[in-house]
Amino acid sequence: MKIVSWNVAGFRACLKKGFIDFFTRINADVICLQETKLIDSELTFRPDNYEIYLNPAVRKGYSGVMIYTKVHPLSVKYGMDYEEFDKEGRMITLEFNDFYLITMYVPNSKDGLTRLDDRLKWDEALRSYLKKLEITKPVIFCGDLNVAHQEIDIASPKTHLRSPGFTIEERDSFTKTLNLGYIDSYRYFNPDKVIYTWWSYLGHAREKNLGWRLDYFVVSNRLINNIKSTKILNAIMGSDHCPITLEVNDD
Repeated sequence: MKIVSWNVAGFRACLKKGFIDFFTRINADVICLQETKLIDSELTFRPDNYEIYLNPAVRKGYSGVMIYTKVHPLSVKYGMDYEEFDKEGRMITLEFNDFYLITMYVPNSKDGLTRLDDRLKWDEALRSYLKKLEITKPVIFCGDLNVAHQEIDIASPKTHLRSPGFTIEERDSFTKTLNLGYIDSYRYFNPDKVIYTWWSYLGHAREKNLGWRLDYFVVSNRLINNIKSTKILNAIMGSDHCPITLEVNDD
């Protein structure tokens, strides 16, 4: 099974920047999108052979996640039974034969860290949710996790110690989640690779490769031997994030 994750920073805008060509070329079994910023009536791209699951935010033009899948899921869940976050359209869980797949758009702590407390609440709620799922089967979760976990994951670590996404609190919280029995799949296979998935639109950051690695496929420890490959497609344009991929043997 080939899975793609991409924060498209507005799906309708990304459609105008080559998304359909990418979608066709990548030929994935499942494509998980974050920050879609649309409702079902605004969704015009409905390819044959894919089921579509969309979880928009209550607030129009904000947040939202979506999944295209060729593989029919055994079950679908929107959110994680936490009303404060569920109304922001940040999560979809699909159950497949051998694992749960979650796409998520983790809250940003915002400038001035005005939403850091909310962000840490999200992490705690996520850990509780993952523990419940793991009772039944292993989990893969992916998306814009809004954290650069280690110094290797950000271009200028010393200047960003109190920047949203690189605070000690957020990084330690992500470590706590991994310690439940999860692996950052890209870093597992590429321990020393310096590569990013997000670049600011300011100061020609992408041209200079001054970025952050904010997008992940995180897998249950017991699935790691099923992972065939994991890639960061940093040459793909269309958003301030780039797509990432995971290939997993699901048998």
